[in-house]
Amino acid sequence: MTEIDRSRAFAKDVRRIVVKVGTAVVTGKGGRLALGRLGAICEQLAELNSDGFEVILVSSGAVGLGRQRLRYRQLVNSSFADLQKPQMELDGKACAGVGQSSLMAYYETMFDQLDVTVAQMLVTDSSFKDNDFRKQLSETVKSMLKMRVIPVFNENDAISTRRAPYKDSTGIFWDNDSLAALLSLELNADLLILLSDVEGLYTGPPSDPTSKLIHTFIKEKHQDEITFGEKSRLGRGGMTAKVKAAVSAAYGGIPVIITSGFAAENIGKVLKGLRVGTLFHKDAHLWDPVVDTTSRDMAVAARESSRQLQALSSEDRKQILLDIANALEANEKIIKAENDLDVAAAQEAGYEESLVARLVMKPGKISSLAASVRQLAEMEDPIGRVLKKTEVADGLILEKTSSPIGVLLIVFESRPDALVQIASLAIRSGNGLLLKGGKEARRSNAILHKVITDAIPKTVGGKLIGLVTTREEIPDLLKLDDVIDLVIPRGSNKLVSQIKNSTKIPVLGHADGICHVYVDKSCKLDMAKRIVSDAKLDYPAACNAMETLLVHKDLEHNGFLNDLIYVLQTKGVTLYGGPRASAKLKIPETKSFHHEYSSKACTVEIVEDVHGAIDHIHQHGSAHTDCIVTEDSEVAEVFLRQVDSAAVFHNASTRFCDGFRFGLGAEVGISTSRIHARGPVGVEGLLTTRWIMRGKGQIVDGDNGIVYTHKDLSVLERTEIEENGF
Repeated sequence: MTEIDRSRAFAKDVRRIVVKVGTAVVTGKGGRLALGRLGAICEQLAELNSDGFEVILVSSGAVGLGRQRLRYRQLVNSSFADLQKPQMELDGKACAGVGQSSLMAYYETMFDQLDVTVAQMLVTDSSFKDNDFRKQLSETVKSMLKMRVIPVFNENDAISTRRAPYKDSTGIFWDNDSLAALLSLELNADLLILLSDVEGLYTGPPSDPTSKLIHTFIKEKHQDEITFGEKSRLGRGGMTAKVKAAVSAAYGGIPVIITSGFAAENIGKVLKGLRVGTLFHKDAHLWDPVVDTTSRDMAVAARESSRQLQALSSEDRKQILLDIANALEANEKIIKAENDLDVAAAQEAGYEESLVARLVMKPGKISSLAASVRQLAEMEDPIGRVLKKTEVADGLILEKTSSPIGVLLIVFESRPDALVQIASLAIRSGNGLLLKGGKEARRSNAILHKVITDAIPKTVGGKLIGLVTTREEIPDLLKLDDVIDLVIPRGSNKLVSQIKNSTKIPVLGHADGICHVYVDKSCKLDMAKRIVSDAKLDYPAACNAMETLLVHKDLEHNGFLNDLIYVLQTKGVTLYGGPRASAKLKIPETKSFHHEYSSKACTVEIVEDVHGAIDHIHQHGSAHTDCIVTEDSEVAEVFLRQVDSAAVFHNASTRFCDGFRFGLGAEVGISTSRIHARGPVGVEGLLTTRWIMRGKGQIVDGDNGIVYTHKDLSVLERTEIEENGF
């Protein structure tokens, strides 16, 4: 299930919430109340109450708390001789009676400190057999909620006549989990949250390292797969009871989340639509396929769909892109809403500022993406172009034509707009595509993927573009060198290196973006200021942003260097220097010249001349994009010819190194490789070639009776064979 589905499932219209706190959450070792944990939960509920939510609390823990208190009382009242005898088992109903008053006293004390009023609501199974009781209960609770009172429900075990849980099939509820489910249905709640001592529902016992957390429970898929561990060490039902209660409420129309009550702010995270715990929902089977799809299945489906795409006419492929552009603009509000959730979650999780900056889809971004998709659509059809035409022999014509590579696997971090660029390039180039974005952009990627694949006609199929949702799938995909043809990682040096070391599939991309601007002694100062400022500050997190400023030594004497430094510092750039610059400018010395800041920071160093700049770039750069600012054309030519980078500029910002700005329509990434594609990789970088031969029945026969002409023909030239219908 995608994150967009989860947030839509409940978070936007929730007002009335039932929260059930399990015994293992309420109590700690020895049956004592876990005051810190319980206090944190009460603070969350009080905050929701003040924000206008209607909160209903169902709390276990009374029996355990009563047992602890009665054991203490038994110990105090026993003689030494009594303690030598076998201890009498405490009556559970007596424990419940003692514990209920104690538990409520704790709740009243804690909520009173938070300026919240609570009311104790003790109920029994038999009470719900009376329709008048149910009606009165509903009216009483609604009246309390209007006055911002939090009702605290508990089964009145002290006087309940029902037999042990699950031994009496005639009961209306069997424990506090099923009571919480019943109340959520009776009181028309919008959401039920069951707090447990584990993160959610697992495929097996949570202590088993092979068990995996189930993010979305699908009854048809999971009911026969799950192996439950032992029931709760303190309560009665454990996870089995919670799942039964959750299924009951979910199929009654109430979304349910089982999550940990041990983690701070989990209730708030659920309401923000964050992916915590296990979701139960009556429509879950519509969101997630009941049958698991393997990595190989995804790759094979992408290849089959790509062949259907290639079979379409050029105009039909063009129309798909135009439909995608229109769909992006039509869904701009929901895309922005999902992106806002991702950004908020990333900030709350404490991600670095540079990562959050890459994650944000700023106003106008969707329009810009739609424009780039339309630009791609209007480009000449790249598939099947004749690149070279040769007459091999009389009547035997050979053509070298452009062709899709096949199936691409793109692994990228942070930037959700990259998904749109990559997907549109794959469609234009006729390739199948598998995408794995960063977890910090889950919602953004999910909605963008849905918008794009919904716009692809059924004759091709949405499986043309597969979205990989978990990191665990990547190792399996990297083994599929027989069905995946190219891997393009976009992200950190660590990510790229890991992928290169983990696969036999060809890898295209760059690890670092250590881009340089060299300001020569013959520069125009105003031009240098503009270029340096733009290269660093237009988008500091971009891979084509300036990370190192190199300055000719003469500029430190005429004041130009100080002017450049002043411009950067006044705009909030943190500066680090090489040995010469740090001593001259009194700034901290950098630990390494090979460092990608991806933020408002850069390194400065002073060099002897253009040759010193070139040597520095070759030693410390990443062969990405480097620039010279100079009015000396001879010096410029030396720099342009000798700097061995994918893109080398004269008097232009490094930020121009971009597929859209190059007129490629979009880019799948920037490659620093020297094989196949280099620099911004657009449509052409996603193509290979194949050979097509047209003949009139010629055979080799040991090369007897054939005269090879090997004559180059114009790709526009109509040969006799073509005129005859070949």
